[in-house]
Amino acid sequence: MSHELTVFLFTFGLFLGMLVFLEIGRRAGIRQMKEGSETAGEGVGAVDGAIFGLLGLLLAFTFSGASSRFDTRRQLIVEETNDIGTAYLRLDLLPADLQPAMRESFRRYLDARIEVYQKLPDIAAAKESLAKANELQRQIWRQAIVASRTEGAPPAGPIPLLPALNGMIDITTTRTMATQMDPPTVVFVMLFGLALAASLLAGYGMTGSKVRRWFHMLGFALVMAFAVYVILDIEYPRLGLIRVDAFDQALVDLHASMNP
Repeated sequence: MSHELTVFLFTFGLFLGMLVFLEIGRRAGIRQMKEGSETAGEGVGAVDGAIFGLLGLLLAFTFSGASSRFDTRRQLIVEETNDIGTAYLRLDLLPADLQPAMRESFRRYLDARIEVYQKLPDIAAAKESLAKANELQRQIWRQAIVASRTEGAPPAGPIPLLPALNGMIDITTTRTMATQMDPPTVVFVMLFGLALAASLLAGYGMTGSKVRRWFHMLGFALVMAFAVYVILDIEYPRLGLIRVDAFDQALVDLHASMNP
């Protein structure tokens, strides 16, 4: 099942669940009024305010966190592009006869790095490309060490080159770990639970009307479900509708500039 369909089914289930809980709360309030309690809805404002306030706070924090991680992932793409580009330019410090082989390794490495994210959501294929890229990292590092020790190599050549290669390697770990920086599942469970609890209280508060306020019920459930959908979608920017793929063009452009 695709990520888009999974998120849609979860949020559609939340939408239906909120409508059900709105109706349950409304009927509970009407039943209490029929039993003779004309003040069924009095004195519960503090409870309603606490639940709705907590729901709003949780929505704000989860959306803010998802948006922040989305921006971080875009920034990391730019940083990796800069790191690879810097290391590639510093190959000019090596002996001329050793540069073509290393430049070819760089092009193959960049191909593998682009493939890692192009193959998502196929996790197995992405891991295969990641392993290939990691092997090419080791190969490039060994080539750089050998080249820096070759007779005739500039004595100061490794000083700017090796740190640039180290930064190029480190950013891959940072990007890989960034894809796993998602909130604990309990946060989303709590968000769903609070949305349903708020629906129950909202329905209870509608007992003053003899007719169902379908516009308000549908609007409340739809807005909440859509907000949760956006949060879940932006949390996984390689799988949903809101994506960071456009920033991969920076790596593609860098690869094009490496062509001999």
